[in-house]
Amino acid sequence: MNIKLYQAPMSTATPIVWALAELGLDYESITVDLKKGEQKQEELLAHNPMGQVPTLVHDGQGMFESSAIINFLGHTYGVERDLWPATGSAEHMVALTWISWLGVTVGASIRKVFANTPAWNPPELCNEKQLEAGRAELHRLLGILDKHLEGRDYITGKSFTLADVIVAASLAWITRNLNLDTAPTPQLAAWLGRCLGRESAKVLG
Repeated sequence: MNIKLYQAPMSTATPIVWALAELGLDYESITVDLKKGEQKQEELLAHNPMGQVPTLVHDGQGMFESSAIINFLGHTYGVERDLWPATGSAEHMVALTWISWLGVTVGASIRKVFANTPAWNPPELCNEKQLEAGRAELHRLLGILDKHLEGRDYITGKSFTLADVIVAASLAWITRNLNLDTAPTPQLAAWLGRCLGRESAKVLG
C-alpha cells in the first residue's frame, strides 16, 4: 500500500487529511501552493486532469473529488476499523445520502454565497439579494441536518464514521467563515463539538 495526497491548507482536502489521521494510515503528503498555480503542474495533472486538490494516489492510481475519496477510504480501510458502515447496510445508505447532500445541495448554496460576496468576487458582480437568499438557504439546510441528528450522536446513529468527518469538517469551515449562527441548531452544534473534539481532528489546526 502506497498512498500520496496532494493537498492544500484550508481547502476541500482538509476532510481527507482528517480521515487519513482517523484511519491511522501512513501516507505522503504533498502540499500544493494554489496561489502559485502548482495544481496545474504535470505531476498532479497526471493523476487528476482537473488540476485540483484533493488528489489521492493509491498504489499508483489517482482519484479526485472529496466525496469519492472518502467513500473509497471508507470502503477500503474504514469497515475493519468501525469507521465506515458495511456495504448495503441501512447505515451505509445514510452515510452516502448525507455525503451527497453536502456536495450537491449544500454545495449549490455555498456557490451562490461565494458568487455574491465581495470578498471573493468583484463588487459589481455581486447581488445582495442573491447573497441573502444563499445564506437563508444555508440556515435552512443546517436546520435539516439538526433535525436528523435528534436522538443520534452521529450521522449514522451511535457510531462516528468518515461521513461525520467530511460533513463536520466542511460545515465547521462554512459556519466559521460565513459567520453562520449555530445557536438555532443545538443538535448540530453539539455534534460538531463531538466531532471536532476527537484526537484525530487536531490535524485541522
